Amino acid sequence: MSWGGGTPPRVWSPRARGVAVETASGRVPLAPAGGGWWAGASALPPGTDYRLSVDGHPGLPDPRSPHQPEGVHGPSRTVDGEAHARGDASWTGAELADAVLYELHVGTFTREGTFDAAIARLGHLVDLGVTAVEIMPVAEFPGDRGWGYDGVDLYAPHHAYGGPDGLRRLVDACHARGLAVVLDVVYNHLGPDGNYLGAYGPYFTDRHRTPWGEAINLDGPESDEVRAFIVDNALMWLRDFHLDGLRLDAVHAIVDTSAVHVLEELANSLGEALALGLEREPERLRVGRGEIRRAHCIGKLARDEAQPLFCARLRFELRCWVILRRRSEPARSSGVPRRICRASPLRGKAL
Repeated sequence: MSWGGGTPPRVWSPRARGVAVETASGRVPLAPAGGGWWAGASALPPGTDYRLSVDGHPGLPDPRSPHQPEGVHGPSRTVDGEAHARGDASWTGAELADAVLYELHVGTFTREGTFDAAIARLGHLVDLGVTAVEIMPVAEFPGDRGWGYDGVDLYAPHHAYGGPDGLRRLVDACHARGLAVVLDVVYNHLGPDGNYLGAYGPYFTDRHRTPWGEAINLDGPESDEVRAFIVDNALMWLRDFHLDGLRLDAVHAIVDTSAVHVLEELANSLGEALALGLEREPERLRVGRGEIRRAHCIGKLARDEAQPLFCARLRFELRCWVILRRRSEPARSSGVPRRICRASPLRGKAL
């Protein structure tokens, strides 16, 4: 994230003539930092509300905002992630062979619809035999409740669910009960309401189309930092929130004609620390210069091993494959990851 915990403000806006940070204390200009980045001289204290102004225009949320306490149109808020005392130091990961996955929508899993309220129901999932929870998208989206696939602030866990601290508490509680946690993430598009990325730079392109709106600029001019925006986000979920894996939504709609597809770049960046699940169209997924067909894989779990990271195999009609990392188990030298879950009547049901 770009703010909090003593980190000075930074934002990428390569075509701006000037960028400033706005707080209750006033407006302070940021200085050019090279490569289209703008940076401040000092950090704001945790809990400070702020906006960023480009070329004197009204302030907008930070593209890498860690918290949007008033929703997608409100100010961003600095967060000190180190202030949360993590309680999962003894967690060693999940066993792949017999894992049972439960897809959990935070907003409907309990009457309260929050991360904290979900904690009280985790015992029911354990009693049912669930060993891994897949949380549907929680990146900040418009309103209080929704599917989450129209998120616009990818670095900010949804405020109505409990924000970043609430998500940390939920992950800790899952690990304490022996449940692995996978997060559903969306990197093929952003929602339209509250989507201010275009005001900062060329995050989108008209060279490609998606069924949901503008395509993300992954292969056009000035796309390097856009790709880094995606890769850094994936790293953040694992590093800052201790998640065990990610499910990538509709990767067939992530259009990238670069020599190195952004998914391959993601695999190389994450290395052996991460496992990913991909949802795709049934027949094939075009990635860079090659194609993935059913049950074929690309990428490597370890840089010097043949363990596949991205797997296109389908999980029954759900079209989702999830691989959970094991912190306590070294990467194997070969083989396709095992199926971790069959279609389950528990999927998506509230208790």
